[in-house]
Amino acid sequence: MADHQRQRIHPVVVEAPAPPTTPLVPPGSLRSEKGSSNPYHRPSPLLLQHSHAMPPIIPLPPKRRSRSCFCKCLCWTLFLIFLLFILIAAIATTIYFVFKPKLPDYSVDTLRISDLRLNFDMSLYAKFEVRITATNPNKKIGIYYEKDGRMSVWYTNTELCQGSLPEFYQGHQNRTVLNLSLSGQVQAGSTIMAAIQQQQQTGRIPLDLKVKAPVAIKLGTLKLRKVKVLGECQLLVDSLSSNNLISIKASNCKFRMKL
Repeated sequence: MADHQRQRIHPVVVEAPAPPTTPLVPPGSLRSEKGSSNPYHRPSPLLLQHSHAMPPIIPLPPKRRSRSCFCKCLCWTLFLIFLLFILIAAIATTIYFVFKPKLPDYSVDTLRISDLRLNFDMSLYAKFEVRITATNPNKKIGIYYEKDGRMSVWYTNTELCQGSLPEFYQGHQNRTVLNLSLSGQVQAGSTIMAAIQQQQQTGRIPLDLKVKAPVAIKLGTLKLRKVKVLGECQLLVDSLSSNNLISIKASNCKFRMKL
């Protein structure tokens, strides 16, 4: 009995479980701000979601989209205008080198005064007979002289008389003689008549002949749109006596075309 009570009690040693050899998170998957890896640090789910998701696509606001469409339309418009300009320049260059257009030429052959007098109301009545030569120097271009062509005679910025140009067609390298009758009436004619008589004593009276002729150009069989031939001939004559053939001492004519 005593031996039974004296029975020894041996302590039982319980071994602690060994630490896990494999980390829960693979090394190197997450790093701290200093660059060292921590296998026992769990990343935030929010960080994992943003690290693997694509960046969001933000649509353009309506104002930016309308501005972009306007810029595209403007660029295309400017491009088409540039192409049209290039096309017109190419056509004009081809016409110039193929047809070699030249302006028509005019010369005043004779000038006669049929009547130049003062009326009872002191207005000045003038009637001139003019013969001019119109020359078309072009080899491949014809000229249509349309209606409403005018010629006028001026003295010191005062129109003395005017008349109409006839309608006709002038062929290639053609010369046409025109006999024109010009007439007109000017108010305050006594002042103009006194100035003419004073200059007539010197034998040098300046006159200006102005031409405005609407013409249409013919290229081969194609008739183009109307243009205006504007011309001015500065004459120096010896007198303005009625019923006398006037001597033209000097003549300077200039012409240009107006679209």
